[in-house]
Amino acid sequence: MSDEKQKPRMIEADGLSKYYGIFAAIQNVTFHVNEGEVVAFLGPNGAGKSTTMKLLTGYISPSAGTARIAGFDMQEQRLAGSARLGYLPENGPLYPDMTPYGLLEFFAEARGMDREKKQERIEAVIDLCALGNVIFKPISKLSKGYRQRVGMAQALLHEPDVLILDEPTVGLDPNQIREVRKTMGRLRELNKTVLLSTHILQEVAAMASRVILIHEGRLVYDGPVSELDKTGKGLDDAFARLTGATAAA
Repeated sequence: MSDEKQKPRMIEADGLSKYYGIFAAIQNVTFHVNEGEVVAFLGPNGAGKSTTMKLLTGYISPSAGTARIAGFDMQEQRLAGSARLGYLPENGPLYPDMTPYGLLEFFAEARGMDREKKQERIEAVIDLCALGNVIFKPISKLSKGYRQRVGMAQALLHEPDVLILDEPTVGLDPNQIREVRKTMGRLRELNKTVLLSTHILQEVAAMASRVILIHEGRLVYDGPVSELDKTGKGLDDAFARLTGATAAA
């Protein structure tokens, strides 16, 4: 435990709030993710997960509070923070007429990589995300599972220390989800810090060691996966209890 406390905080939400008029998307959300942790970020639809992730990435500005990536304030030092961050939004935009290889080349050049570094990193993420069989096929012809992997490869291209992944398994079949699990295992071996939003509770224990749960824009749980299910009735029951829903009989 003492070693864990000494690890640097790579993702920090410090009193984050976001208001749209009188509507509070999130209110006073505070948590941190240490280096090397893989944390599941849970909540019902409309709870504020995507808003929180957009605040953490600097995509939108908070009404109050501070978001930090690798110690960088994502409003005041966004470029420095973004250099350490890989972000995969839900249904992230891809260019359907490009191939995965062409897309990765485009982003590598946009990030200013030289030829040697570009080739090295493209080959690395193709291997990491298991894209070898489709690397020269148009993205428009790929399955949703492969498109998700292309998005993951793009997020990993610049070797970020931190990854924020918004619903990377949504709409995937069991085989495709298994491939995402494998990728998450590789990221854990590489000591990446990951915040992973998901609706699939069965995947939480397989991919994360800790859970952060928000409901109606407020933090309601932050702790180990094992502690979330203290009653032994399963994660579905715990999720329903903490979000005020009635668990299925």
